[in-house]
Amino acid sequence: MFEQLFKRPKALARQRTGPLAEERRAYLIHLVQQGMTLITQRTAALYLLIVAHQLRLAERPSDVITLAEIQEQATRWANRPDRKTTPEGTPLARQRFIAFATAWLRFLDRLLQPPPPPPGPHADRIAAFAEYLHSERGLSQHTIQTHCKYLLSFLDHLDVPPEDLPQLTLVQIDRAFMEKITRDRYARRTIHHHADALRAFFRFAQQRGWCPPGLAEDIHLPRMYRHETLPVGPSWDVVQRLLEKTEGDHPAQIRDRALFLLLATYGLRAGEVVRLRLEDLDWEHERITVVRSKSFKTQTYPLCRTVGDAILRYLQEVRPRSAHRQVFLSRWAPLGPMSRVALTALVRRRFFELGERSWSPHALRRACATRLLDQGLTLKEIGDHLGHSHPDATRLYAKVDLPHLRRVAADIELTGLEQSSPRSLPLDARVDLAQLSQLADIDLGDLL
Repeated sequence: MFEQLFKRPKALARQRTGPLAEERRAYLIHLVQQGMTLITQRTAALYLLIVAHQLRLAERPSDVITLAEIQEQATRWANRPDRKTTPEGTPLARQRFIAFATAWLRFLDRLLQPPPPPPGPHADRIAAFAEYLHSERGLSQHTIQTHCKYLLSFLDHLDVPPEDLPQLTLVQIDRAFMEKITRDRYARRTIHHHADALRAFFRFAQQRGWCPPGLAEDIHLPRMYRHETLPVGPSWDVVQRLLEKTEGDHPAQIRDRALFLLLATYGLRAGEVVRLRLEDLDWEHERITVVRSKSFKTQTYPLCRTVGDAILRYLQEVRPRSAHRQVFLSRWAPLGPMSRVALTALVRRRFFELGERSWSPHALRRACATRLLDQGLTLKEIGDHLGHSHPDATRLYAKVDLPHLRRVAADIELTGLEQSSPRSLPLDARVDLAQLSQLADIDLGDLL
């Protein structure tokens, strides 16, 4: 291993004869398996030898090293009188010493790990609540984590120990909500999410006798009107500009183009993209299979030539060799599947570089739905394409079909709707009213 990193005889001899040579060699092999670059491996080899000397690891093979000792020795080494680095480089040298020392000693199981922070007072009950949401209500992992996050935040704010939950009153809950609205400036939708999680928990807690009965029913959620907002997202022209920025031969461009085409063409969610596996791509029959984030059902699409070419180029030219089966991996070591957080940050950065708002990956899903609506597809067809299990999830996109609404309004004005009775309306006008009712999600009787 040392022979691959060092060519100068003196440098190679120092590595071979230095303390804990086998332990350092094993860790360097571990870095290779993690996909570290040659420069990183060589830098690690240099620092591991320094750490072994500075901490006198060979002289005390049974000792466990504390983080405080590592930091102390890192400061001494970085500020040694005979150092050859400039004063500006001292903090960086100290930081690298600590980073390589802690990672190596953790690998050798010789780092004294600090005790984990004590769990919160409600940790056991929140864990039981999370298991209930998973096993009995069948919610997705992301929804469960969100519910538990809201619940933990609210219970910490209430500052009520578990043994006092049976004495909890609605007045205390209302006071906590008012503080979040006035002091923390929580929006109505945020309060709705907190109240929804809290009500679900108190229903669960009431079954186990942890809280007074009827508390969940007394928590009223803020009124949220169905389809009260438009599905906000970038225009299709902006999406086209985004895809143009990924046309190139740089590895980041090749990977990003495959990602963005999946998001914009199929309207996939971020979690559905990062969970794609190599076996989900059927190259022989030109199909791609997606596991839906919410329903966990599989949906098969025809693999568009443009999307397929982008994915194939990424697999052949950019994707590192790895045992992971996920299609998209991190570009930097340690190699592993791309996370939803990383994909979200990537999409936001790319939009920001265009001078646009930092849209999330879900905005590309909305742009896809709006594009399909503009092309004349029905709401049922759009819902099937997006994997919606209920028509109400798709109906919201009808509100963005403004050109059609304007045409309907013009037809109504030409037919003199305001002077006509409902029974004497021409057939065409009634058809337009039916379309308007579907598009605007309003009651036809209200118009008549």
